[in-house]
Amino acid sequence: MSIAADTTPGRRAATKAANRAAITGAARAVFAEMGYGGATVRDVVRRTGLASGTFYNYFPDKESLFRSVLQESAVEVRARVQAARRQATSLEEFVAAGYREYFGFLASDPQAFELMRRNSGTIRAMFDEPIFGAGVEELEADLRAAIDAGIVPSLDAEYMAAAMVGAALEVGVAMVKREPPDVEGATRLATCLMLGGIERLGQVGEGARA
Repeated sequence: MSIAADTTPGRRAATKAANRAAITGAARAVFAEMGYGGATVRDVVRRTGLASGTFYNYFPDKESLFRSVLQESAVEVRARVQAARRQATSLEEFVAAGYREYFGFLASDPQAFELMRRNSGTIRAMFDEPIFGAGVEELEADLRAAIDAGIVPSLDAEYMAAAMVGAALEVGVAMVKREPPDVEGATRLATCLMLGGIERLGQVGEGARA
């Protein structure tokens, strides 16, 4: 599996992609089973079949690898959540659809479930980083579009996006500690919390305009 054996640019690129995928796939399993604190680069390399030195051609350390694993999951779940939100035709659907998709993703993917459960503290500490920031920015853009469409009442989209993503993270952390995970319960709670806040903000806005 060494890239040194490849002689053409296409083969080298394919091998590099395969090696990177092998490392991140192994890392996802290791972090889910052992947690970030307990896992080592050596644990990951053992599961890939690659030479030990190959790892450092792709990642400088364990932290960068963990970020890459989170990024891969984040890209997938953001796409699913955004697609669900954009099909909404009412305020409740807009809020509930994203939460249900996110919590459902965690519950349906055993490794994603264990990754969140075993690494919640590490993930929480990274909440203000670009891995999660892109999700906040996408939600803010969708909120603004929904406000323009009349689905969501006028409010501060930046604040609301931060609140909604924060609630998703914390309720998701609580949900994965339960057996079995209660996707509908988590969705209902997060949705009711956000709807209550949005409706109150709408009333305050109406009072300010009166």
